[in-house]
Amino acid sequence: MIALTSQVTWFVARGSGAVCLVLLTISLVLGIPTLLSWGTPRVPRMVVQLLHRNVSLLILVFLAVHVLASVLDTFVSIRLLEAVLPFVGTYRPLWLGLGAVATDLLLALVVTSLLRRYIGVRTWKLVHWTAYACWPIAVIHGLGTGSDTHFGWMLGLDAACAAAVLAAVGWRFAVRARRDRSWPQATVATR
Repeated sequence: MIALTSQVTWFVARGSGAVCLVLLTISLVLGIPTLLSWGTPRVPRMVVQLLHRNVSLLILVFLAVHVLASVLDTFVSIRLLEAVLPFVGTYRPLWLGLGAVATDLLLALVVTSLLRRYIGVRTWKLVHWTAYACWPIAVIHGLGTGSDTHFGWMLGLDAACAAAVLAAVGWRFAVRARRDRSWPQATVATR
């Protein structure tokens, strides 16, 4: 029975980690059009914002499952404290520590989003910039400690997530550059 439980927790930890990566990617990709106030008649801005927020909250569910399954797994000894306090563990301290950093950043993003009304938009935006650090740190954590890293399906998933994030960030900078180029012309035309 213990071996079966250990195997189940191992599979749950692996699966929930992969789901976290996908959800974190979706959240980051949806956050960029939210930042740009993007919307269309078919996909209004509010829909994009709600999807971004709900996916972000869903990440917390799978992150909790990932952490708890990792802690309950008897193959290695990982304490709950190691999931939130970076680089204190003995099992793969660098890679597990990066996972703790990503967890802490994600928690800071969610907490400040929930407290946005009380902390102000400026502070919220400042903290929200850490989303750009959270994603690659989480990816590096998975590459370093994940037991499926060398399998083609996981490499493909990592590559697809990276491509989606790079495309979204590239789109963000292209839109910003286009807006910056057109801004002086619009200012001159209105004078």
